[in-house]
Amino acid sequence: MSPAAPTPARVAVRERTVSWEDPAASAQRGLELSGLDYMREIIGGDVPQPPMALLLGFELAEAEEGRALFTCEPGEHQYNPMNAVHGGLALTMLDSAMGVAVHTTLMRGQLYGTLETKVNLVRPIRAETGPIAAEGRLVHGGSTTATAEGSLRVVKSGKLLAHGTSTCMILGG
Repeated sequence: MSPAAPTPARVAVRERTVSWEDPAASAQRGLELSGLDYMREIIGGDVPQPPMALLLGFELAEAEEGRALFTCEPGEHQYNPMNAVHGGLALTMLDSAMGVAVHTTLMRGQLYGTLETKVNLVRPIRAETGPIAAEGRLVHGGSTTATAEGSLRVVKSGKLLAHGTSTCMILGG
C-alpha cells in the first residue's frame, strides 16, 4: 500500500455572501423599455444588476447605443486551481458586454439571445491585476441577428487580457 498524499495545510476560511432581487421582475421591466433605457435603469439602480453579475462580482458601468462597459475588481474568490482568475470570468464579462452592446439597440419588447461567443484569453488575471473592464461594441445590427466584438483590459494600464466576438439572435418586436 502506498503512503497517502500529504494534505495541504488549511488556512483561514474566507466567505462571500451574495444577495439578489427577483430576476423575473427585472426582466418584465426590460420588456417595457427600449434596450438602452433598460440598461440605463440598471446603471442608475432603478433595476437591480443581474444575479449572475452579482455572483461573479462584476457590474454594468456604462451603456450607450451600440456600446456597453462592465467593470470588475478581480479577487481570489474567482480563482481556479492554478491560482489565477478562472477564464470563465473573462468569457462571461465579454459575453455580457457584447450582448448588452446589442441589447442597447433593441426596441421596446425585443429580446436577444447569444448564438455564439468566441473569446481569446491572452493574459492571466489575478487579484493583483487590479480593476478590469470589458467593453462590447456593435459591429452589425440586423433584424434577426447582430454581431459584436469586445475587449477585456486592465483599467490602469489598458493592457489587453482577452478579446472576442459574438453573434446574437434578435427576438420579438
